[in-house]
Amino acid sequence: MADADRTDGERDPELGPTEWGENPNGVGPWALEHGTPLPTDPYYDAELLENGDRRNVVDAYRYWTREAVVADIDARRHPFHVAIENFAHDANIGTVVRTANAFAAAAVHIVGRRRWNRRGAMVTDRYQHIEHHADVAALLNFARDKGLSVVAVDNTPGSIPLETADLPRDCILLFGQEGPGVTSDARDAAAMTVSIAQFGSTRSINAGVAAGIAMHAWIRQHADLGTAW
Repeated sequence: MADADRTDGERDPELGPTEWGENPNGVGPWALEHGTPLPTDPYYDAELLENGDRRNVVDAYRYWTREAVVADIDARRHPFHVAIENFAHDANIGTVVRTANAFAAAAVHIVGRRRWNRRGAMVTDRYQHIEHHADVAALLNFARDKGLSVVAVDNTPGSIPLETADLPRDCILLFGQEGPGVTSDARDAAAMTVSIAQFGSTRSINAGVAAGIAMHAWIRQHADLGTAW
């Protein structure tokens, strides 16, 4: 991660401790774990093989270089993107990035500010493509150039219940901040607006949680579940 993108005072999360996203139940040095000579395949990281791998990655990626992990995910990423505009809380941005990584989203698009505290992403931003756009117009231009349908997720009058909506396969799931929701310009340009059914007293649910629900709805409709870990 470039230092210019880091929040003041934030340090490299992969240097520990566990609160930064390391897995306390990771694996030790290859020789101790396997009792065999170190593998020489190019996707292995020599330092991790020598010292152990405590990163927050699935077991299939133990001892792999970061570049090899990204390349493997790239080979099977899903064609949906996630966009967030005007998020006021860094924690929600981190939650969206972490969830997008879990579902192998094509990319996360952040509209507006470039700097945000990445702690909530639990290091997953190192394996997830993240793009920045100055404003909604730039995001919409990107969607148009890539042939992606924009799906706004907002509980507004006239929205389609997410639970019954047919989500486009190639799309951008767009979320606004809690309270104001998706901006009117973005909603007007969206191919459809979907809402998440609620049954309690609150007017809205956490934006990061809403993004996870919508992403999983796309997964249920379009993903090959046989390829999940």
